[in-house]
Amino acid sequence: MTEATMTIENKTGIHARPAAVFVQTAGRFKSKLQIEAKGKTVDAKSILMIMSMGLVNGTEIKIIADGPDEDEALKALTELVASKFGEE
Repeated sequence: MTEATMTIENKTGIHARPAAVFVQTAGRFKSKLQIEAKGKTVDAKSILMIMSMGLVNGTEIKIIADGPDEDEALKALTELVASKFGEE
């Protein structure tokens, strides 16, 4: 298992489009992927679960990867968050 803590930096937070991109990226990997924030942990491959978290600008999240391709998955997802989902 591997994990990374990051802060949501894009102005609009994780709304429908970035959530869809995140889920699409997470879906490419076999590992179990989760997002932990605000005391909740959800499946990073579920757009509904991610949207339900209300991840706004400044929210600290932990991305957790556990499985055969966990390192590649974590790298891809942290790069996506760091790029502000290509929005800015």
